[in-house]
Amino acid sequence: MTDLEIRSATPADIDAVLRFWGIAAEGTSITDDHDGVGRLIARDPHALILALRDRRITGTVIAGYDGWRCSAYRLAVHPDHRRQGIATALLDAAEKRFAALGGRRVDAMVLESNTRAHHAWGSADYHREDHWRRWVKPL
Repeated sequence: MTDLEIRSATPADIDAVLRFWGIAAEGTSITDDHDGVGRLIARDPHALILALRDRRITGTVIAGYDGWRCSAYRLAVHPDHRRQGIATALLDAAEKRFAALGGRRVDAMVLESNTRAHHAWGSADYHREDHWRRWVKPL
């Protein structure tokens, strides 16, 4: 995979990321808009990690760290580029970021109905913790 570039997103990438998520990501989030992604990049310029091939986004992961917890969101790979090691490369980059920041464990947000993602996370040595349940409240 020498032709794969892994780098942090910049504000210039926001529209392309949103278009990419429309194709490659499962589900939507209340923050899936230009302002939401812009705030993420402004607050933590290295959290949104991109995988690019020929300067086109082929994968993303958000590697957020708040000083207490490492959280992974939006692991997505373009349907035409799946099963080529892109998710593995993105998770490797996220885990290196977390380790450098002093993180100890990664929590991943994965849709219950996204069984394809369950396999991807499992093959990366993540395991499901059924004793937790996510609670949310839109603001």
